[in-house]
Amino acid sequence: MSVARETAEAEPAVAAELFGPRIALARRYVEDLIERGEQLGLIGPLELPRIWTRHVVNSALLAPLLSGRVGDVGSGAGLPGIVLAIARPDLEFVLIEPMERRTAWLEEQRAELGLDNVTVLRSRAEEAPTRSLDVVTARAVGALSKLIPLTARLAVPGGELILMKGASVDQELDKAAKAILDHHLSDVRVEVLGTGMATEPTRVFRATVN
Repeated sequence: MSVARETAEAEPAVAAELFGPRIALARRYVEDLIERGEQLGLIGPLELPRIWTRHVVNSALLAPLLSGRVGDVGSGAGLPGIVLAIARPDLEFVLIEPMERRTAWLEEQRAELGLDNVTVLRSRAEEAPTRSLDVVTARAVGALSKLIPLTARLAVPGGELILMKGASVDQELDKAAKAILDHHLSDVRVEVLGTGMATEPTRVFRATVN
């Protein structure tokens, strides 16, 4: 057994609940991320002991909120984009990532896992096609004041931003008041996902783009 496998978190029971019949694909993705993620600069060594609960399950909690054509800005290792594409094969996903080595990983995962619902776009968010996505998400990309201008331009009118955030989201929300106004966002709120489940809660910023 590799050192990475020895330190990696075991799959929690809640994972099968979230992925259902596609749990085998999620396991393959996580196994590859454990084996090669640190080497490829996708995750740090401190992430392995919480790879499932902090990253994969955390991302999968978004799945029921999604609809239509979904974009993941700064997809990186595929968190949440690849995870969500596994959980929601009925939806189309566009993974937006500017770094070549990361897009190579995303393309490899798309092919290896047979994710025909995934398109990998090597691009900065500022240069990606505007008004082309029904839902835009992002994880660990930046503060809301900077993230809203990057993501709102990508959504169709009436589309939604569902941005994964940490415990400081309420403070970020206060500092993002101008961006919210400038980009005509409505129905702005913070929701906590995973409450009552055997996992860490996930906080998301949600808003409609008008």
